[in-house]
Amino acid sequence: MLIDDITIRVKAGNGGDGAVAFNKNLMSLGPAGADGGKGGSVYFEGVSDLGALSQFRNKKEIVSEDGKNGKGQFSDGPDGEDVIFRVPVGTVVHNLNTKEDREIIKIGERILIAQGGKGGRGNFQFRSSTNTSPRQFTRGKPGEQFNVRLELKLIADVGFVGYPNAGKSSLLNELTNANSKVANYPFTTLEPNLGVYYELILADIPGIIEGASVGKGLGIKFLKHIERTKIIFHLVSTESSDVVKDYKIIKKELANYSKELAERPEYLFLSKSDMVEPAELKKKLALLKKLNKNAVAISIHDMDSLEKVKKILNKISTEK
Repeated sequence: MLIDDITIRVKAGNGGDGAVAFNKNLMSLGPAGADGGKGGSVYFEGVSDLGALSQFRNKKEIVSEDGKNGKGQFSDGPDGEDVIFRVPVGTVVHNLNTKEDREIIKIGERILIAQGGKGGRGNFQFRSSTNTSPRQFTRGKPGEQFNVRLELKLIADVGFVGYPNAGKSSLLNELTNANSKVANYPFTTLEPNLGVYYELILADIPGIIEGASVGKGLGIKFLKHIERTKIIFHLVSTESSDVVKDYKIIKKELANYSKELAERPEYLFLSKSDMVEPAELKKKLALLKKLNKNAVAISIHDMDSLEKVKKILNKISTEK
């Protein structure tokens, strides 16, 4: 099961304490207490793995290593090891304590989440002409700790939307070999499926139903995944008794969730064109063309219609 929204606790390591010590070498008297090491920090790094947040299913706290205390003879304590956790590209990091939001939008992008504590100063740092045998030192600073909410919002070039059983998963499989689950009964995919068509990332957004924008069905759980999708592929099934109504309901849900979505570039497809008689197909396509003059009838069993879809994708790719 895809984890796309989870809250965890993040704690960076504390700095080590400075040391109080004096030089043990003959004829080399004086303070020799060294500084403590810096605490390890916590970083998040973007990766392409959509399921990377699953590592937090049973691990709700991230703690990095403390810095070690300073020693005598000018031996500084070692720094604590940094912790780098990999999260999917498209993850929004909500710091619930500072109210700061940050996004990871590129593979390999690394952001600092919690800074390790600074190491304390040993007594060697307090030496002076008037204080030749200082016994002062400072403790290491505590590392930062926050409650962090990780929210995944897919970043795809093309998002497939439509009612459950509109043929989105089947089309994605034909174009990308994504191997997403398909069935010939109305159900909604439980998680988004991604595929790659040459350089384009395609996302099958789980079936949106009427009332989704106010929480009905899977609600906004998956509507958020289309926020940053650049282009919409809207699929309406020929098996629908009212293709115009189906189209308008999905458009309304997108607009209710985000007005920007309603203005996103859109391609309209009348899917499963092989499931009805030619006369009925022509009638339904004409109705959709009144809403979008570029509406196209397609079927995964019709290679000519799939070539039309590929031609559109190729055009999008060249304009990317």
